[in-house]
Amino acid sequence: MALSKIDVANMLTGATPVANGGTALTSGFKNGVDPRTNAKPIIINGNCAVAQRNTSVASLTSSGAVQTVDRIKNEIGSIGTYTVIQESLTSGEAYNNGFRKAWRIDCTSADASPAAGDNLYVTYHFEGQDLQLFKKGTSNAEKFTLAFWIKSNKTGTGQVNLRDNDNTRLIGGTYTISSADTWEHKVVNFAADTTGAFDNDNAGSMDIEWWLDSGTNFSSGATPTAWEAFAQTDRNASGNLQIARNTANDWAITGIQLEVGEFSSTTIPPFQFEDFNDNLRRCLRYCYQISGDGSNATDLTQITGTGGAGFGVFRFPVQMRASPTQSDSGDNTFTMYGPNTGDPSSLRGDRTNPNSCGIVTDTGITSGNSVNIRVDTGTSNFIRFDAEL
Repeated sequence: MALSKIDVANMLTGATPVANGGTALTSGFKNGVDPRTNAKPIIINGNCAVAQRNTSVASLTSSGAVQTVDRIKNEIGSIGTYTVIQESLTSGEAYNNGFRKAWRIDCTSADASPAAGDNLYVTYHFEGQDLQLFKKGTSNAEKFTLAFWIKSNKTGTGQVNLRDNDNTRLIGGTYTISSADTWEHKVVNFAADTTGAFDNDNAGSMDIEWWLDSGTNFSSGATPTAWEAFAQTDRNASGNLQIARNTANDWAITGIQLEVGEFSSTTIPPFQFEDFNDNLRRCLRYCYQISGDGSNATDLTQITGTGGAGFGVFRFPVQMRASPTQSDSGDNTFTMYGPNTGDPSSLRGDRTNPNSCGIVTDTGITSGNSVNIRVDTGTSNFIRFDAEL
């Protein structure tokens, strides 16, 4: 039987066929690039290598922020206190498969009996324009395969969901942790959905949810193995990990990949390892942070005195997803160098857009003078521009 062009391409590249007769858009090619499609991994920073904000944050009691590893959020709703870290790996099967970092959460203050509305889960958020390859909402809709490495002191069942925010829909699956404190590879399949197309824009269209614990508001239903109208009670219906219940509990993840099509643990394409620079540049679309060096001050930008205040422009290294929010470690962690010196006053972002941000200080700078603004020595000093979903 004659080979098709796709068959020949698969033989030459080692690509894996998918159910519709094509090939996976992501495979284990050099630098994470498929030479036929120039595709990058759908998940950004799936190996948890980039952590611009922090490598460890303690005393967390609330939700909705990326704390350490870029693109991964902790969601905490009145259910204890936690430390989140970028964990360094030195052994285990995840390490043996090339992973050196992971995202980890440790319970430091337990909630032994969560109230009905309490919740603890981990999320990854996608722009709609990055999900069009799944053809969701069409007659050619594709299946989803999610894979990841997981480790916890708890054994049991975890529920993981795909949440369609554009169309208020949900599908769930489960994975089993068989051995405590052991890195295990999990593959979860999700059905195609011919209902509800993702918006083709830069807003958040879909989330992955890994549930770690909850009250009955989230667990009294049934895990939706087919796409359904969003139901709160189904989001953690099968999960029994109960990470919030004891301060001995922890949960860690790395090697996150999402593929088009249906795969098993033996057929899923290898994880795409991007070089660190490529990985970082993709993260910069969502967050750009300049931190102080451990031994020298770090130049931020030059500002010019205009009527007693100072104004300059900082340009981002890549276009950000949207106009970012600026935050920093405080005026006393920055210094002006030049004809006018000292700490800036009310340092802030102004006229922000996805490509640049004005930097303003109210400190008296002689009109026409130019000074450099530097982030003071010390890695805890920073200025951050955040456009995360």
